[in-house]
Amino acid sequence: MARVLRVTTRNASFQQWQALLTSRAKRQRSGEFVVQGVRPIRLAIEHGWTFRYLLYPHGRDLSRWTRETLELVDTTRVAMAPELLQELGGKTDETPELLAVVELPRDSLSRMRASDDMLVVVFDRPITPGNIGTLIRSADAFGASGVVITGHAADPYDPKSVRAATGSLFAVPVVRTPSHREVVDWVSSLRERGTPLEIVGTDEQGAVDIAEHDLTGPTVVAIGNETHGLSSAWRQACDLVVRIPISGAASSLNAAAAATVVLYEAARQRARH
Repeated sequence: MARVLRVTTRNASFQQWQALLTSRAKRQRSGEFVVQGVRPIRLAIEHGWTFRYLLYPHGRDLSRWTRETLELVDTTRVAMAPELLQELGGKTDETPELLAVVELPRDSLSRMRASDDMLVVVFDRPITPGNIGTLIRSADAFGASGVVITGHAADPYDPKSVRAATGSLFAVPVVRTPSHREVVDWVSSLRERGTPLEIVGTDEQGAVDIAEHDLTGPTVVAIGNETHGLSSAWRQACDLVVRIPISGAASSLNAAAAATVVLYEAARQRARH
């Protein structure tokens, strides 16, 4: 039977979970992060993620979904004072039905299955958690095999990223690497084993329009930093750099928006292939 804890004060456990919302170092050290929202928790269960705690409001009538989830997930339950749960929930005027503390997955590129139609998105040194979440959501929507975050970057497990992903973080493998080198070496190893991966970068000065390039084969799409674009190292690693034709006063697209356009174009081509 699942263990039940009761938290009615800002004790050490509460402070630990609170720190997970604001500190990347604490998330890394403890190997866990907080998940807010019904849909993300549902998808985390559906995709087999490991739960460490489920937090629910003590003394409140629980929804049917909350009761069923508490019965379904074999983990420690925490009956928490509603005002404390509200603090962790991120909304000043609402106490969440349920919060989850979930184990961080491995940062291993092997989580992305090699195939003849694999489509991987690399986000190079993103600085905004919300953009990471948005990109992950688009990757899920258009059938990508995974997302790689490279270099000194914002954290995909930051609450802003987790919220922006609306649960897609749990459906699509997301892997962090220290630099481009790990990805390039991984691509080389897959090529040696017979998967002809092509690395396609994006830039407004790209050689060809995105719609003119064949994206039906196994592809790694590299998206640059929101401010500076792709690094010189990534540019050198790319087999080709493509552009997204735009008009109007805008000089460029938001990085997550650019990724969405490329993913849509890849999905469009593959549907006709």
